[in-house]
Amino acid sequence: MDAVKIDQKIVDYRVEGSETKEQESVADKAATILETSEDGKVVRMHEKLERPEMLLGSTYKVKTPISDHAMYVTINDILLNPDTDFEQRRPFEIFINSKNLDHYQWIVALTRIMSAVFRKGGDVTFLVDELKAVFDPRGGYWQPGGKFMPSIIAELGYIVEKHLRFIGLLPQEQLDEQQQMLVDMKRKEFEEQTRQQDAFAKSEFPAGAQLCAKCNMTAVVMMDGCMTCLNCGESKCS
Repeated sequence: MDAVKIDQKIVDYRVEGSETKEQESVADKAATILETSEDGKVVRMHEKLERPEMLLGSTYKVKTPISDHAMYVTINDILLNPDTDFEQRRPFEIFINSKNLDHYQWIVALTRIMSAVFRKGGDVTFLVDELKAVFDPRGGYWQPGGKFMPSIIAELGYIVEKHLRFIGLLPQEQLDEQQQMLVDMKRKEFEEQTRQQDAFAKSEFPAGAQLCAKCNMTAVVMMDGCMTCLNCGESKCS
C-alpha cells in the first residue's frame, strides 16, 4: 500500500465498509424518489431542491391590539412542474418583518424552522394546527369583528392556513348549500327576536352571542334549545 501524505488538519474520520455503502445507497435512492416520479418527469418538493432566482410571494399584514407596530408576514412559493398537468405551488420560505424588536429573536428562529419544514417537502399542513394551538399565558386578544386569538403565534397559524387554502394545499372551508340556508334562517330568526346592541360595534353577529370553540367567532346563540354557531354551523345537537 502506498503511503499517503496528509497536508491538512484532520477534523473527522470514518471507516468505510459494507454498512456505510449500503446506507449511502439507501439515501441516494430516497433522494431520487423525492426528486422525481417514477417516469422521471414530475419534480416534487424536497430539501435538495435549489432556490430559483424568482419566487411567487404573498404578504399579509397582522395588526394586533397588544403591539403598536404591525407585522408583515411574507410567504414565498416555488412553482413545480410549470405549464404541465402536474403544476403545483408549494411554500418555500417565510419571513416576518416588524418595527417591534421585542420579538426579534423568536421571529427569526420560528421563520427559519418553518422555512426548513417547507423545503423538506411532504405534508406541511400540520404546521397550521401546531401554531393555532399555542396560547399566550398572559391571555389572548380580540380581533375586530369578535374573533378571539389566543396568541400572536396562533394568528400566524391562521395566516399560514389562509395561504395554504389560497394555493390549494388545503381545501376551501365553506358550508354546503343546506347548511348555509339553515344558518341564514336561524340567524334571521334570532335577529328578529333580539334587538339589543352588540357588545362588539363592528361585529356582524347578534348581541349576546357567545364564543364558538370551532371557529373562534362570537356567533353562538341559543336556537330551538340548542347552542348553534351562526358562522360555521357548529351545533351541540348535531
